[in-house]
Amino acid sequence: MKKILLVSILLLFTAAPAHAMHISEGILPFNWAALWFAVAAPFVAVGIRRLNELSRDDLSMKPLVGLMAAVVFVISCMPIPVPTAGTCSHPCGTGIAAILVGPFVSVLITSVALLIQALFLAHGGLSTLGADTVSMGVAGSFAGWLVFRGLRGMGAALGVAGFLAGLLADWATYLVTSVELASGIRGDAPFWPLFAKIVVAFIPTQLPLGILEGAMTAGMVTLLYRKRPDLLVRMRVIKPQEVAVHA
Repeated sequence: MKKILLVSILLLFTAAPAHAMHISEGILPFNWAALWFAVAAPFVAVGIRRLNELSRDDLSMKPLVGLMAAVVFVISCMPIPVPTAGTCSHPCGTGIAAILVGPFVSVLITSVALLIQALFLAHGGLSTLGADTVSMGVAGSFAGWLVFRGLRGMGAALGVAGFLAGLLADWATYLVTSVELASGIRGDAPFWPLFAKIVVAFIPTQLPLGILEGAMTAGMVTLLYRKRPDLLVRMRVIKPQEVAVHA
């Protein structure tokens, strides 16, 4: 324990080059930053209300949401700098969060994780918190949730649905991030050429990271199905009859 504490202190005080994660502070003009805050706010508000509703029905929901917030926080703290885009590539974790607790609560989880990262780790920024919440929270969560639900409704296996949900949640995040960056920094330049350049800049890092996140999401869902299928039933990820088949 003492060794772990010592290493943590050394890492904390060791100087290292910092690469701003998510959209960097000051990248977006005020009007665009304000717009993305306005877009994100209703989703966060519904997420708070939805969490309160779930907690009234199940007292274990808040600890579970806290655990998912930690998962999203840790997974999204793995930045790979993309200097040409003014941001970083990284896994997001919103696919698995949306699958387990729903897209609105996943947006709330993401906003909290992003706020902590901006305040204490200089990852992203406070002025760009709204934009980062929209791209990672709203786009990522709803893309992952819709893909998972759609595939499961068509009879896809749990692992397949989880993989594609994680993959497309990740890619949706960076597609929307590209829209935000191109809209905010283009000035008088045309939108589409700049948007295309930013998307291309993300491809070398985000293509493999999306596949990795798909594999992680599939692995988490499959592991829960094998070890604690009752949790998936409580969270309405699977139906009770699927547990009987598993048993």
